[in-house]
Amino acid sequence: MFESIFATTGTTSVELGPLMVSVVVSLALGFVLALAYCFRSRHTKSFVLTLAILPAIVCVVIAMVNGNVGAGVAVAGAFSLVRFRSAPGSARDIAFIFLAMCIGLVSGMGYMVCAAVVTVVLCAIVMIYQAITVGPLGESADRSLRITVPEDLDFSDLFDDILDNYTTYHELVTVKTTNMGSLYRLVYNIGMRDLSQQRALIDDLRCRNGNLEIAIAHQEVGNGEL
Repeated sequence: MFESIFATTGTTSVELGPLMVSVVVSLALGFVLALAYCFRSRHTKSFVLTLAILPAIVCVVIAMVNGNVGAGVAVAGAFSLVRFRSAPGSARDIAFIFLAMCIGLVSGMGYMVCAAVVTVVLCAIVMIYQAITVGPLGESADRSLRITVPEDLDFSDLFDDILDNYTTYHELVTVKTTNMGSLYRLVYNIGMRDLSQQRALIDDLRCRNGNLEIAIAHQEVGNGEL
């Protein structure tokens, strides 16, 4: 009943029992992967659900292909179509998608113990890296600095000496008028030397811009995007 009607010479039938075991193991490993993704990070329910069920989906696909070259080519084309219909995500999201597909592939080939070991080891490494808060793997020091200045103030090189003291780099990326042209808003991309000095930086800048609005925020485009 469960044997494919398109079975060709050189392929073997898929037994329901081992297939269900592989699917259950894939679902369990997908759940572990989803928990690792959620650890100390922002996430959406839809993406977490995708990570949880993707290994089982890939597992079933690999089990059904089962050595059939034609089916393998068709599956590759289907995955390519899905990729082109998907919006690009961050590097971290894409890495987790590849990991989920890898787990499903290994489970679908019948190596459940290997899939479990890989899942546990890689998820543990991810969680360790995510828990690190210092060094190059810690919180990014890149910030977006917005300074409002009066229209009669010459802002050329006005804040450079202050920014040199508090930042590793600073770049003026946007200048625009606001408040009916009576004010200018400057936007800098900066790298903080010490994140705890953000208030001190703002206090020093206030003495130069007439105590107008100053804001420091995370940069809109992060290094995690591809």
